[in-house]
Amino acid sequence: MAQTGVESAAAGHGAEPRGKRTEDGQATYLVAIAEALWEEMERDERVFLLGEDIGVYGGAFKVTEGFIERFGPERVMDTPIAEETIVGLALGAAMEGFRPVAEFQYADFMSSGFDEITTALARYHYRSGVPIPVVLRAPSGGGVRASSFHSFNPEPWFAHTPGLKVICPAFPSDAKGLLKSAIRDDNPCVFLEHKWIYRRIKEPVSEDPDFLVPIGIAKIQREGSDVTIVTYGMMVHQALEAAEDLEQKGISAEVVDLRTITPLDKDTILSSVAKTSRALVLYESHRFLGVGAEVGAMIAEEGFEHLDAPVVRLAPPNVPVPFSPVLEDAYLPQVADIEAAVEKLAAW
Repeated sequence: MAQTGVESAAAGHGAEPRGKRTEDGQATYLVAIAEALWEEMERDERVFLLGEDIGVYGGAFKVTEGFIERFGPERVMDTPIAEETIVGLALGAAMEGFRPVAEFQYADFMSSGFDEITTALARYHYRSGVPIPVVLRAPSGGGVRASSFHSFNPEPWFAHTPGLKVICPAFPSDAKGLLKSAIRDDNPCVFLEHKWIYRRIKEPVSEDPDFLVPIGIAKIQREGSDVTIVTYGMMVHQALEAAEDLEQKGISAEVVDLRTITPLDKDTILSSVAKTSRALVLYESHRFLGVGAEVGAMIAEEGFEHLDAPVVRLAPPNVPVPFSPVLEDAYLPQVADIEAAVEKLAAW
């Protein structure tokens, strides 16, 4: 008798993403995302994947490696290089009751599907009342010497679009739990995965198939009392490193990881600022009209009575991401830049 898909996967040890954990059972950010996709596809046959080279090749970063052998080409669909078509197909499938997860090779290329994302996908529920359970996955961010066409942070575009949830996790556990929540959500979600984090950060991650992290809830990654650093994505790790150094200088920095951009967890941010009375908003999207511009404005409007110093933003300038390592380092906020900004705030 021919093996079933389940038997075949079990026979080939390591076929499941969980088999790619470290010897002590930790998962990288990339593996955690793969586990979330695998578990949700096992759980719900309506979930399917589509995108460029995600099948036989396993995707640009090998997130979906082995998936086509387990789930077949009907649920792991290679598509043409046509982002607008990918989004349109996902939208149509969701309207018919499926739960598609579409992968973009790089977040920069989401602009090629921009009309379908912002005009059709984001608005269709408002027009029809029909649930639109679509997840758009995309590797985003700089710090990996990938130049201006492979290093963009498009979250402000989509956060400005009513109808979309925008998710930017910084740790493997959050990536897994939030992606599973996004797949189960009846609203379209933009799920941005920072490339710099993919293989650098690992930790113990739950193996419970129903492990979820709620969308729209920020997390205090480090307690502090002098200055609040509000951030997300790769910048969380930069902020935590800076906070360690600042502790040696007698400055206690609290690090708030947004995890999701929309919906924005105002309560956690304002509660932290009420405790520290100082706020540094650190982000990787462009400084002008970036995510931190909204966060900073919200703190100034709704938390003004708690502030002992102006809200400070630290973010890249409005230029394309440079390819030169020296220039990219100058473009992105570095640990030393964060420390200098916090020291200045603490002395205010």
